[in-house]
Amino acid sequence: MAQDFLPGMESSAISVLKRAVELDHSSRFQEALVCYQEGIQLLLDVLKAVKDDSKKAHYREKIKGYMDRAEQIKDHANKLKEEGKYHEQIKIADSSTGFSYESLFKPYIRDGLTEVWVEDPYVRHVHQLYNFLRFCEMLLKCQCKVKTIHLLTSQDEDGSAQQTSALAEIKQSLHSQNISLDIQYSSTIHDREIRFNNGWIIKIGRGLDYFKKPKGRFSVGYCDYDLRECHETTVDIFHTKHTKKT
Repeated sequence: MAQDFLPGMESSAISVLKRAVELDHSSRFQEALVCYQEGIQLLLDVLKAVKDDSKKAHYREKIKGYMDRAEQIKDHANKLKEEGKYHEQIKIADSSTGFSYESLFKPYIRDGLTEVWVEDPYVRHVHQLYNFLRFCEMLLKCQCKVKTIHLLTSQDEDGSAQQTSALAEIKQSLHSQNISLDIQYSSTIHDREIRFNNGWIIKIGRGLDYFKKPKGRFSVGYCDYDLRECHETTVDIFHTKHTKKT
């Protein structure tokens, strides 16, 4: 039976590893590492199903090469993190796709993540409130145990009742999932920053509000944000051992 699925397994592995190499060449090392790990696992599954000895040798050699590169990336990243010099930059081009919150944040949501700080002055209008809710849902779906989310934003003076009501509803909903949401307002906040207590700091030029309005309610990208076009922005990723504590 495994032989029937072999072409599909091989195709999936090639696709993921091709993406890993592209990310690697673009110096997007944490994303590349995730793809290398997923691709290696797919190749290991292929190796188990292959019967031909020459093909087995070919796949073993490929797996070793990818594993060696993944270890090099890990060692390089760990060295930079130890020295406090880790910096990675992702440039999101205008109208590009493939940058849902899951895609962007997944490589950094691990290593004992339990607390998150979101500083974004524009969590005020309806679509921005939904963006924040999607970000919270993304944290819930990931394999981590976030217990507290801190939001620092500015107050919408024109529609403060709607903003306050929406955030209160999000807070109550998160509470039912055993996650505490702490909401603070600032009239002077300008910078946008997301910090994880596992050391990762992600600064997005446009904050969470980098998606374009969909072309219509029934157009591709309305539901799946990996297919939603983005505004041009820059994402800077840092790592520090010293994160803010409450």
